[in-house]
Amino acid sequence: MKTDIEIARETELLPIKEVAAKAGIGEDDLELYGKYKAKLTNEFLKSLEGRDDGKLILVTAVNPTPAGEGKTTVSIGLAQGLCRLDKNAVLALREPSLGPCFGIKGGAAGGGYSQVLPMDELNLHFTGDFHAVTSANNLLAALLDNHIKQGNECGIDLNSVVWKRCLDMNDRVLRNIVVGLGGPNDGVVREDHFVISVASEIMAVLCLSADLKDLKKRLSRMIVAYDTEGRPVTAKDIRAVGAMTALLKDALKPNLIQTIEHTPALVHGGPFANIAHGCNSVIATRTALKLADYVVTEAGFGADLGAEKFFDIKCRMGGLKPDAAVIVATVRAMKYNGGVPREELSKENMEALGKGIANLKKHIENVRLFGVPVVVTVNRFNTDTEQEISFVRDFVRNEGAEFAVSEVWEKGGEGGRELAEKVLSVLEGSKSCFKPLYDTGLSTEEKIAVIAKRIYGAEDVVYTKEASAALKRIRENGFDDLPVCIAKTQYSLSDDPKLLGRPEGFKITVRDLYVSAGAGFVVVLTGSVLTMPGLPKHPAAYDIDVDDEGNITGLF
Repeated sequence: MKTDIEIARETELLPIKEVAAKAGIGEDDLELYGKYKAKLTNEFLKSLEGRDDGKLILVTAVNPTPAGEGKTTVSIGLAQGLCRLDKNAVLALREPSLGPCFGIKGGAAGGGYSQVLPMDELNLHFTGDFHAVTSANNLLAALLDNHIKQGNECGIDLNSVVWKRCLDMNDRVLRNIVVGLGGPNDGVVREDHFVISVASEIMAVLCLSADLKDLKKRLSRMIVAYDTEGRPVTAKDIRAVGAMTALLKDALKPNLIQTIEHTPALVHGGPFANIAHGCNSVIATRTALKLADYVVTEAGFGADLGAEKFFDIKCRMGGLKPDAAVIVATVRAMKYNGGVPREELSKENMEALGKGIANLKKHIENVRLFGVPVVVTVNRFNTDTEQEISFVRDFVRNEGAEFAVSEVWEKGGEGGRELAEKVLSVLEGSKSCFKPLYDTGLSTEEKIAVIAKRIYGAEDVVYTKEASAALKRIRENGFDDLPVCIAKTQYSLSDDPKLLGRPEGFKITVRDLYVSAGAGFVVVLTGSVLTMPGLPKHPAAYDIDVDDEGNITGLF
């Protein structure tokens, strides 16, 4: 069986100019990054204003498992399947982070015969967007420490510095550090922290900005610290906005690449969904809607995380109205949620499947809370039996949802044809009545309770002493009317990764909160979710190499 990178390397790519032409994009509308990658010019983006929007299809999933569910692969295969049906379709996806590429998860280019290409370049440096985010983040950190060193004109409380440095790599030793050690010329000694670049507020700002003007406004609002009176100090206060914008102005432009079957793909931005809002950029999604009749996009992890944030944060801020949602499930994931250990997932187990399918049922219910029609697809693996597939099909139909089997890893667009037909049927026969889950006029506690109880199924929400103090500060500083972005484990509907299936009677524990004023939401930290991941005992980096001809091996 060929690896993803072998399949990718055997694919004959079209010059990106030809891919662009399929989407009605001219050569002068591109800023080329070699033969197969390009950014779209600001002039072209402005020229799209006034065009009608296509249909927006969100791809989400059940809670992910260590076995992997293939949500990005299905997203790509669905877009290719729509094109096989002679529909005008475009993808709008996130960019991969280097951390997972060298860690345990691997890249985010899809897999098999449903990939976006060039996959090696996409999974590594791509067009430099993440490096720009990292540089802008750390420039702000440097200016903040310099401001403190040069007299602290804003009266910053050294115990209330909230801006963290970042790195696009899993590196646990950087979570908690001390800076300024040495002599008087080396700065002021204080405790500091690192987050992974995709957890930086600048990544969220980049992905939620409507244009360059909006980017600058959002950057200026970002809180870097609090003064001795408890008032927020912003990036604007320490005169960092212009220089950060200079680093980010090109990163704001969407990237165009292609799938294995040459479907145009706008791949732009990449906040994680368990610690951020988990969606590609508003600019890329809006652009795709102007270019195509059907736009396939995705949100990270399960519907309890990525889809909720897509609906409540991205769609609310971006003025987007999704027309349908696809929930990706696997037989393996449902058996895992039914108590089967990973090493036994290839064996038929109808009892565990019947128990674990409750997780899928909850995700169907969650999407319907937003008024969006649902299609469920099983991403088929060669170990799935006909009895298992039939059981899931009957279950989904009894829930009143459309069902399709996806075989896009093995068959590409042809393997996504059935799913594409079901999606088209839903778009033609059902009208989306999309609305966010909550009103932002609710208090922060009330918004958290709505999500915890209605989406996660929690019995109640409890707050640590630190979280209660943070809530008080949020109210006092006038941020109580912002949406909330809950950082939570992706592996469970609860905040405990070990509670699988559809847990009941649990409580969500909020351990801290902070304001991302530039992004425009309050981040709520639950459980033990970390904003700087670590590497596993056997990281993927061990298996990545470059041969004598310069070809990368081991990347997936």
